[in-house]
Amino acid sequence: MCSILGYCGAEAEFDEIREALSHTQSRGPDASRILNTGNGYLGFNRLSIMGLTAEGMQPFLYKNRKTVSLAERGCGREEEVIPMPEGTQIALVCNGEIYGFRPIKEELQSKGYTFISDSDCEILPALYCEYGTEMFRMLDAEYALVLYDVAKEQYIAARDPIGIRPLYYGIRKDGTYVFASEPKNIVMLVDEILPFPPGHYFADGKFVKYRDMSEVSQYLYDTMDQVAVNIHDRLISGVRKRLDSDTPVGFLLSGGLDSSLVCGIAAKESAKPLETWAIGMDIDAIDLKYAREVADYIHSNHHEVIITKDDVIGVLEPVVKELGTYDITTIRASIGMYLVCKAIHETSDIRVIMTGEISDEIFGYKYTDFAPDAEEFQKEAEKRIRELHMYDVLRADRCISVNSLEARVPFGDLYFVEYCMSIDPEKKLNRYGKGKYLLRHAFEKDALIPESILWREKAAFSDAVGHSLKDDLAEYAESCYTDAEFEEGVKKYTHAKPFTKESLLYRDIFEKYYPGQSQMVVDFWMPNRSWEGCDVNDPSARVLSNYGASGE
Repeated sequence: MCSILGYCGAEAEFDEIREALSHTQSRGPDASRILNTGNGYLGFNRLSIMGLTAEGMQPFLYKNRKTVSLAERGCGREEEVIPMPEGTQIALVCNGEIYGFRPIKEELQSKGYTFISDSDCEILPALYCEYGTEMFRMLDAEYALVLYDVAKEQYIAARDPIGIRPLYYGIRKDGTYVFASEPKNIVMLVDEILPFPPGHYFADGKFVKYRDMSEVSQYLYDTMDQVAVNIHDRLISGVRKRLDSDTPVGFLLSGGLDSSLVCGIAAKESAKPLETWAIGMDIDAIDLKYAREVADYIHSNHHEVIITKDDVIGVLEPVVKELGTYDITTIRASIGMYLVCKAIHETSDIRVIMTGEISDEIFGYKYTDFAPDAEEFQKEAEKRIRELHMYDVLRADRCISVNSLEARVPFGDLYFVEYCMSIDPEKKLNRYGKGKYLLRHAFEKDALIPESILWREKAAFSDAVGHSLKDDLAEYAESCYTDAEFEEGVKKYTHAKPFTKESLLYRDIFEKYYPGQSQMVVDFWMPNRSWEGCDVNDPSARVLSNYGASGE
């Protein structure tokens, strides 16, 4: 990961901007640079993944179809602001991965553009010069960017259609917009922080939607065999393109269906054994044995991280601070992910992490078995895709990036998501006695992972790390408040009102670091309580009547 900051006005002190950017140094520990555009600032913290030389350092500047090199200033942490070189036309900072950038780069070179690095993001200013804001519809990418058009004296910001890369914004009292990778960058600069809407770009003072992955204009009525082939081929393509890295790639392997499929595909595509990582509690860890079974099957170099109750409680506040959320299920699931990524950072040279997020939103959770009909299932999937950036995607980004790693999410591949969201929802309903049947069926013939894993019931990640993890957190929260203190404590909040001692604890920690900013998350992630069988008071699938063998 990297982090970016765009301050879109002249009224700011450099020290103030430098301080703001420093709060996400872990996202980009390799180098920092702040550019004075003459009308604001662009800041960048670098984690080197593609194009590892000094020339790959941002901001990227363009003049007369050429990148303006700032490499002679060095690539270490800058203590002084860099003035905009004379004649610069475009300046850009981007946290992202642009897939298939090499053919685009060749096309731009044929039009006279020249480049100085192997960085995928270096093509973006040239694309803007050629296509303007239409470029955003063209990108197969996970990204967040801020661009300054010198001639127009205009800032443009944009975010990928799913929101895999984070971007937030706020408006200062003088009307200046501020954009940044995380809320902690701008919590002292603006009164209200909001998530930048995925699939939008900002220009001329307004947000423009260029792509909505939740919108389905027409369902596809492919046969089951056609559906299986398309799911299969698109997911393999999504994994394959995400293996492209100039630094080592590692894999989170929980032993569940999604992460196991990603690892199984990658193992077949890779010339050497994968480095896989699993985490579990010292007691009652569900998934460790299944992860080990997959690792043995695909012959990976497998690593296990074992954690205790003290580990869980000890990182709770740091995790909430890094996440910037009060959501119950996001925090529970983040504890294990944060700790396994911490171990990866401290004990290996891995810089890129492949994960299995986003499958549930497309193919269904345990609770979507209760969907009353196909239309309701589809509406729920659309809602979850729209809100992904506030929940599972946020969890993966923060837990990975705070440990100076980069997340890659094959199930979030745009071509994969677009197709799967368009499948006739009647086929996605669980009429097969097994959740996510379409995904399982698509990989029946490959034998990429053990058959027992392919057909294994899903366990919620926080539960799978260890049933006691959730219970330990609830027990700790219980010890923090008397009943009277809880009743009084919830009165402080109106939006997303806490409803258990655990949710109050998380909210109180959140408010310590992001006071008055609860609107960054729309509400608590919960099953659709309007459906019969889903009117529950806890987000864990463990409380549902159909959880069954998931926890075994």
